[in-house]
Amino acid sequence: MSSVSFASPTLPAPASASVKSRIAIWQGAALAAVLGWAYLPMLSVFADKWLNDPQYSHGLLVPFFSAFLLWRGWKSDALVLKPLPVLGCAILVAILAMRAVAGALLFYQLDAASLLLALVAVSLAVGGIPLAKFTAPAIAFLVFMVPLPYELERNVGSPLKVIATVCSTFLLQTLGLPAIRDGNLILIDDVRIGVVDACSGLKMMVTFAAFSVGAVLMMQRSRFEKLMVLLGIIPIAILTNVLRIAATGVSFANITDEGTRAFLHDGYGYMMIFIGLALLALELWVLKRLVVDPSRT
Repeated sequence: MSSVSFASPTLPAPASASVKSRIAIWQGAALAAVLGWAYLPMLSVFADKWLNDPQYSHGLLVPFFSAFLLWRGWKSDALVLKPLPVLGCAILVAILAMRAVAGALLFYQLDAASLLLALVAVSLAVGGIPLAKFTAPAIAFLVFMVPLPYELERNVGSPLKVIATVCSTFLLQTLGLPAIRDGNLILIDDVRIGVVDACSGLKMMVTFAAFSVGAVLMMQRSRFEKLMVLLGIIPIAILTNVLRIAATGVSFANITDEGTRAFLHDGYGYMMIFIGLALLALELWVLKRLVVDPSRT
């Protein structure tokens, strides 16, 4: 007697968690793009700073580096999304009030803070705490694209100008020049070099901080080495600014042509970032030889 076997119908396989995660991530990316459109007026104000102020030109690179951090750390199989849409939407509603206050005060930095919080809210709504932790470094790095408020520039920049003037005068005297400090002026015979707000080094400190934090996020070093890099931001930025002012003083003391002076003054300003990066590389080189990391042995 022959037996008849009946094949069970093949059911479509359910969508994998990986596919669902990818769909959710793309939805989150779409929401982030909508936020970018909503904040376009604020971003256009910042873009004017990025394009016209050399000391804020790093702001053009910040979003791309944040995107690179997301791409570099992307592990779809390891990331388990646990959406919290209610919490995310609640934060977005609160952000509307924050934006209203920022608009009334024309406080663009507060508006920028609301954008970062909005990105966190989108991460929570789409993927919950796991996605928020994953995107946190990239979102936090976006802080460096925000120009400093005027009050902060004035209050912090003033003591930095004093430090820069005192240290630059001492360095010029060490080099054998008859430099004398008069307030925020450096007098070398008949040459007068004014350490104005733009020469405080505060903006360059922000630029160098962006590069240093980016290096910390990228490099595979011990926590101690990373901490040393972060602690070195302020002294390296101050040293770089002092070298720029001293180089300007030496040039002005030996060159009388105003066109050449202006060219060198601007050129030294652009060289600051390269000198800072060279000092950062030197710091990393020294730390690598001073610190014994078991993982590298």
